[in-house]
Order: sequence, then structure tokens, then C-alpha cells
Amino acid sequence: MTSPAFDPPYDQLLATAERVAAERPEVDPDMAREVFEEAATLLYNGLALEGLDDHDAHLVVAGLCDDLVSGDPSAAVRRRPEEVLADPGELHDPRGVAAAYEISARILQL
Repeated sequence: MTSPAFDPPYDQLLATAERVAAERPEVDPDMAREVFEEAATLLYNGLALEGLDDHDAHLVVAGLCDDLVSGDPSAAVRRRPEEVLADPGELHDPRGVAAAYEISARILQL
């Protein structure tokens, strides 16, 4: 039985760990998995996506996956709330998504 922290949309974090380990030879696959599993667990337990519909929750986790493998994860995640509010695109609840990014940054201590 897997933890709910690894069910959709959090499963995207584990897929990102696998992808990064495959793309970057200097990355230890076990360490990448451990880091992203911890992130998934913290976000799940911290209720970071609470109140978002599935569509928006998946987009938040996808954004976090991109940000966490960027050159400056802290800055990337902290920029997201403003970016979302400036250009909500296909989001159903831009304010809720912006809040989810702010909560995620705090939970992940970025």
C-alpha cells in the first residue's frame, strides 16, 4: 500500500525525481527520490493543496516540480504567487493557487 502523499497530484514529484536523476548523471537517484518523497509528504501533511480542485492542484504540483529543479528553487517558488495573479491562464481559482504556492514555500522552508 502506498501513502496518499504519493497519489496524484503528488506523484508528479516522484516522477520529477526519476527524470532529474536520469537527465543529470551527477544526481544520485536514491537521494533525488528521498528528497522528492520528503517534499511530497510535507506538502500532503501540510495540506498545501487544501481547497483546490484537481485541475488546479495538478498545476500547482507541476509548477513546484519545475521550480524545485531550477537554478534557484527558493526564488522560483516565491515568485509563483505574483505570477499566478498577474496571469492566471487556465486556473480555476488563481487566488487559491497563489495561496497554495505561498503555503508550499513555507512548508518546504524556501
